[in-house]
Amino acid sequence: MQRKAYVTGVAALLAALLAGCTGGSDDGDTTDSANSDNAGTAPAAAQPGRYRTLPEPCRAVREDTLDSLLPGLRQIADEEQREQAYQGKPTLTYDNDRKVGCRWKVESTSATNHLFVDFERVVSYDNAVSDDNQAQELFAAEQEAADLPEPTATQTETGTATESESPTGATSPSATVSPGTPSGTPSGTSSATATATPTALQPRVLDDLADEAFVDDELSSSGSTAKRRTVTVAFRTSNVIVTIEYEEQPATVGVVPDSKEMQDRARKLAAQLADSLAE
Repeated sequence: MQRKAYVTGVAALLAALLAGCTGGSDDGDTTDSANSDNAGTAPAAAQPGRYRTLPEPCRAVREDTLDSLLPGLRQIADEEQREQAYQGKPTLTYDNDRKVGCRWKVESTSATNHLFVDFERVVSYDNAVSDDNQAQELFAAEQEAADLPEPTATQTETGTATESESPTGATSPSATVSPGTPSGTPSGTSSATATATPTALQPRVLDDLADEAFVDDELSSSGSTAKRRTVTVAFRTSNVIVTIEYEEQPATVGVVPDSKEMQDRARKLAAQLADSLAE
């Protein structure tokens, strides 16, 4: 009888141990399943931008376009100096994959022209923010800093005001001026008439260039020297922001650089650069 009781006790102990092992296996399966579910719901990393490199800036502008923007190039008699002028001067940069630029300065008999082209490739270091979204935020800040005026009624009628054919084949704004009353200036102010930027050519958002773009137009207020006009066209395509600054200062006091002509030239260059990035 004593031996039977011992065997029964051992059997009971083994059964308990086996039950415990089985329960542990079930708990382990549950934990693994939970971990698997959590991994499946983890947020995906934001997509990288389209562009991983930047173009060589001093070669990005076509020679015929430089001739249009910088008329003094063809007037340089010395062949070596003319070639150097076409090449431009690259801006100082520490990372050619992130930011590059090039400058040109040419004097002619009628004016001095400056051209600056800048490329910036935006990279987000936040896994939750894509390169494109980061570039969009930076471009919005640039546009806000430009302090563009609110569109007028004339500008909003057709989206960008009265339109005319631009050198790119697309429509571009042109001014509508009533006889005897310059747009945006009171009658009888001839000096203001000579320097005022027509309403339709005021700084504004551009709807027909890249993902987003704007143009700024500024005329220096110095009265003792020739008026200097600076036209800036900036645009964003994916995670690359391109800025063009085009400046002209006439050699003769009293001569005012033509706003429409300068904007057309700068916008034509911007369209060419946007197309080359899209290739």
